This record gives sequence, C-alpha cells and structure tokens, in this order.
Amino acid sequence: MSNAPRTTVVFETGNGKFQNKVEIGAHTFFASEPAELGGDDSGPTPIEIMNAALGACTSITLRMYADRKGWPLRSIYVEISHQRGKAEECAIEGREVPSHPQEIFTKKIKLEGPLDPKQIERLLMIADKCPVHRILTQQACLRTQLIS
Repeated sequence: MSNAPRTTVVFETGNGKFQNKVEIGAHTFFASEPAELGGDDSGPTPIEIMNAALGACTSITLRMYADRKGWPLRSIYVEISHQRGKAEECAIEGREVPSHPQEIFTKKIKLEGPLDPKQIERLLMIADKCPVHRILTQQACLRTQLIS
C-alpha cells in the first residue's frame, strides 16, 4: 500500500449555486453551503470539511498511539467547533497574542476505556500532535496557479 498523497479535485457540478463535487482517489462527496447562504445544503461546507479533517486526524492519531502502547482505549469521540473570535480567547502562555481576530477551533474529546490518569493526560497531549492540528497552528504557504 502506497503512502503517496492523493490529489484532491474539486469542481462545480452545475446543480445549485454552490454545489461542488470533491474527488479524492476513489472517494467522492459533495460540498455546498446552507440554504440561508444561497446553497442547497447538499454537503458539508468547506469549514465543516476542515473540522472533519481535524476531528478524524485527532481520532486516528490517538488510536495509533494507544494501539502502539497497548493501552485499553475502547473508543474515541471527537467533537470539533469553529468560530472567529478574539485572539485573547486562545492565548497560550509564553506566546505573543496577535491583536486581530483569529480562527478558534475547539476539540472536545471523549476517551472510553479503563485508562489511568497518566494515560489520559498523555493522550490529550498526543491529540495536539496530529498532522492537521499542526498545520492549523503554524503558518502555511499557499500557492495559487492557473491551469488550462
């Protein structure tokens, strides 16, 4: 099995004002906007897809770690919410806080299984090490190119 990244392709379907089809390898789904924003609500919004990526990445990272350690983690539940808010709401000790509004993602995690307090503490630290979490907490380089 290859670990090569698959290209994500997104294109308008022509059905509804904002409906897009997302193709990732053999997987397809729709993205849209809710009716109150002029969409047809035929799929999650782009922000909801990003929330899903963060939640799934967190859960998968926790599962891999717990399995590798042989810990009795029976199930993982991750709830993600997103809001735009004041940077002070997300301040981390020792870091300078920007003076402009910022995107705030909140992860609520439920771990089931007979885990001891040290295992739970470690898993919560590992939750912040998933690749999507790391991408969202660092500056990224985004390039836009026109293709024909």
